[in-house]
Amino acid sequence: MGARHLARLGAHHQCAQRERAHRAGRGAGALGQRRPSPRPERAALVARRPARQRDRQVARRRCGSHERRARRDPGHRLGERREPPPAVAGRVPPLRRADRLVGGDAVPAGCAPLVRRGRRRVPGVRRILAAAALLAPAAAGAQAYRCDIPDQPLRVRPDLPTPAQPKRMLPIGGYTLALTWSPQFCRERGRDASARLQCRGRNSFGWTLHGLWPDGVGKQWPQYCKPTGLVPQPVIRANLCATPSPQLIQHEWAKHGTCMPGYDASRYFNRATSLYARLRYPDMDALSRAPLAAGAFASAMARANPGLAANMMRITATRDGWLDEVWVCLDRNFRYRRCPAHQGGLPANAGLRVWRGRR
Repeated sequence: MGARHLARLGAHHQCAQRERAHRAGRGAGALGQRRPSPRPERAALVARRPARQRDRQVARRRCGSHERRARRDPGHRLGERREPPPAVAGRVPPLRRADRLVGGDAVPAGCAPLVRRGRRRVPGVRRILAAAALLAPAAAGAQAYRCDIPDQPLRVRPDLPTPAQPKRMLPIGGYTLALTWSPQFCRERGRDASARLQCRGRNSFGWTLHGLWPDGVGKQWPQYCKPTGLVPQPVIRANLCATPSPQLIQHEWAKHGTCMPGYDASRYFNRATSLYARLRYPDMDALSRAPLAAGAFASAMARANPGLAANMMRITATRDGWLDEVWVCLDRNFRYRRCPAHQGGLPANAGLRVWRGRR
């Protein structure tokens, strides 16, 4: 017998008791006296229901509106996040936009969060997302959201010293691993011929590898240490999704790689990409949506990378304060070290903005 039927029988029984008491002129049902509320008896019936049934009814009342909204829109899923498609044919699958909460109402405690993809945002949640990104870094490692390498030969030209950038032989005191924020780079130089692969078509990148630079003992650094030919095509192709410019690959080897004793082009880029590949990054989308300082961004990067402190990197920006590059300081054994005072970069309290670009 169902609970609803039991409640109906109980109500009939209560009415019969009150009628008998009224006719007999006694008890709580006598004339001139207030009749007791049936709620205590009803509460007793509810209390006798199985605990699992009561929990389900409470959950329906609290979560029903969210479930109905999900049923109206088949694109919504309760408690699910859509995973990117698996990599095929050697291509890196594109990263999708993060799922966001739907509507302005908070999801009741205990209910599954309702999420959807798209541009709609919850009012007032930007600062919360930015604060969460600063405190809890995301495990974002692969920064080639989409990288298609063309089949035709990649054209490069020799990169030679000039009067403004002369050959300079100096002892090595350490290294700098330079990373470029690709959305800002494409915003400024996307129309350059050398940026075609990185900024045009369907390719999309986050942090790219600018290069691995030998540093000197003082303010000067070695460069263009010995003549070199063109970087072999297989080496360029192997590193094009980390440094998406064939000419930049040629430039980095000619200017910086030739100053590392015992290294050829293949070994130089293997070293650079291995250092680049172990780095992780905070949630750049969330950081871009609230006021940010260079020191706070460096701290967020440090929390994402064990062993890397905020004073072991330099943050650079454009004249307008848009994030440009991150320089990670390394010792001669390629371990993180505190950056020299002369290396420059933004002061910790300098304002910083992040250009999100397209995905």
